[in-house]
Amino acid sequence: MSADQIRRELARKMKARQDAETDAGKHRAKASSASTAATKARSDAAKTKIASTAKSKTSEAERRDKEAAKAGKDAAVADKKAATLRTEEGRLTTRLATAEASERKAAEQKRRNEDKRVERARDAERGEYERRIAAAEALAQRAQHVATTTARTLPEPKPEKLRVLLLGADSKGAEVGESGLRIGREQQRIAAAVRTANHRDMIELQARPAATTEDLLDGVSQFRPHVVHFSGHSNENILAFENDDDAPNDGTMVAGTAFARAMRATDERPTLVVLNSCDSAAHLDALTGGLVPFAVGMTDEIGDGDAIIYAARFYASIANGQSIASAHAAGLVALEFAGLDPDIVVLQASEDVDPASAILVSEPTS
Repeated sequence: MSADQIRRELARKMKARQDAETDAGKHRAKASSASTAATKARSDAAKTKIASTAKSKTSEAERRDKEAAKAGKDAAVADKKAATLRTEEGRLTTRLATAEASERKAAEQKRRNEDKRVERARDAERGEYERRIAAAEALAQRAQHVATTTARTLPEPKPEKLRVLLLGADSKGAEVGESGLRIGREQQRIAAAVRTANHRDMIELQARPAATTEDLLDGVSQFRPHVVHFSGHSNENILAFENDDDAPNDGTMVAGTAFARAMRATDERPTLVVLNSCDSAAHLDALTGGLVPFAVGMTDEIGDGDAIIYAARFYASIANGQSIASAHAAGLVALEFAGLDPDIVVLQASEDVDPASAILVSEPTS
């Protein structure tokens, strides 16, 4: 019998016991009333000198005695029933405690089993992703043209649009009780900033607001972006992409080193990676260590609004033909003007490149 069934049976027993105790009380009250009436009738019979009255009162006293006796027996029966039900209540209470403990134990075991299943699935997914990145990295045969001891000269912007891949992932926002990031708002602000810039026609934005790991790999290989911009959740070890599942989930955790290697899975590597997420500066070494020339990250937790302010001003400056260094400086000033901490955002470059001379957008020559 389940805990719910025992609980319902216990409630029925308690109700029956309370009814029996109520009946016993009524019977005792009736017996007491009848006994009092019998005593009074005898007293009246003793006091009267009229024989017929004395006989009538005596008969009444006898009738009242019988009523009192019957009510007393009924009260005893009800008391016995209540005592029996009280004993059954005790047994059911013990059974209920045992059943509840057993069900709690079963539920806890089920939860542990589910946690293990989810963790195994996540490990398998992470392992598959790592294998795919490694395979793509093995196929990428990009020659190393410049020795590390000499400065690398970045090529002049090609007569083509600057391609910016905007990856937004808010896996936590899918969970109940979580406050989501404003991914769509950030991408809209970036697009609006570019639309009003001098060289707006020379920038092509591709936004993927619910980015999965498939969006990352497809975006890098198909779109071949010059700039990869990620906004979402991260820490010193991982970046959280979304899971292509309609049900609430924790997303797909991607190691920072695996994300960095994804930048190599194309014949035309990005020039710049912007990680607009918390504690993402921890991944900059992996990115600029021979994979991409420039990377931007956050040294601490960053508010949603702070991230949007920096990103909008940064890309507006890029679209105005400013260098990466100047665009970064403009983004920091925008944060400072808003009363925010500019030191949280850092720009890092490979040893052989200069962000002050890196201009990503310029007016094409006719």
